[in-house]
Amino acid sequence: MATVLTGHKKLLILLALTLGSISGASVAQQTQQLYPSKPIRLIIGFPPGGGADAVARPIAEALSKHLGQAVVVDNKPGGGTTIAAAAAATAAADGYTLFMHNSSHLGTLQAIYKQFKHQPGDYTAISRWTTAPLLLAVSVGSGIQNVPELIKRAKAAPGKLNYASSGVGGGTHLPGLLFTNAAGVDIVHVPYKGGAPALQGVASDETQLTFATPPSALPLAKANKLKIIAVTSANRSPIFPELPTVAEGGVSGYEYSFWFGLFGPPGLPAPIVQRLFEASQAVLRDPELVKRILASGNEVAPSKSSSEFATWALEDGVRQAKLALEAGAAAGQ
Repeated sequence: MATVLTGHKKLLILLALTLGSISGASVAQQTQQLYPSKPIRLIIGFPPGGGADAVARPIAEALSKHLGQAVVVDNKPGGGTTIAAAAAATAAADGYTLFMHNSSHLGTLQAIYKQFKHQPGDYTAISRWTTAPLLLAVSVGSGIQNVPELIKRAKAAPGKLNYASSGVGGGTHLPGLLFTNAAGVDIVHVPYKGGAPALQGVASDETQLTFATPPSALPLAKANKLKIIAVTSANRSPIFPELPTVAEGGVSGYEYSFWFGLFGPPGLPAPIVQRLFEASQAVLRDPELVKRILASGNEVAPSKSSSEFATWALEDGVRQAKLALEAGAAAGQ
């Protein structure tokens, strides 16, 4: 027999549903207001002193002031950033462990490290922070002055030149592979544990070239310890208008750009995501922080929303993975 609800019972049910809805909204609002109540750990997959630090530390400092809790950078280099990526993917989804991803993390790790079990969807996208071209830098001792000269030297002595990277699958490995394939040259890959050690390898003439982030390469270039000969973007960078592109140097169609963004573990509650997104938006509008970011060779590029960033980052990850596979990237190359 069907149950007939009286007007009084209907009213009670409606009231209960309404209160439940209000209660749920209140909990979400309270979560957002109370967070954070203790220091936040920001994991990055590179050693201190590299290009990632030049982005992570100024933004972490600004977020600390904005949020009222310390945002502490935790450098976890090694394994082509897989160590840091795994630590972030398995962290508690409470907002107190975050991860600064870059272009190489979403999709490329899965293409290069077959044993790496975490997928791009295993992270909660919060906001893009910065974008930048990479810089093609050569050792002063090599005597190389430009891209055409580099290609000529490499073709004259196959396998004699080396290019340093931050590690297999790291953000400076793929552009090197793309370059050797597109230019048709045999240059040997030498992986280091991070961008800073890779640059030191070039500065000491242990290797002859590398693709590096602007903040890590510029100080060494200013000290005449290495020479920057090109940018990897499709067009000349407004930050470095005097530098030609790799494509201008004779490698037709060559283009590679680099970005950094903020992610959390899977299942990060929406109120916390929104709190961190709004905090990122706020600090990235600060003129002093923007000036520091620009000085490091990066451009501030916040996302319009967390959902927009999630879609954009996953699409870019697919593109990066495709490039890695086409270039023949694999652990050990």
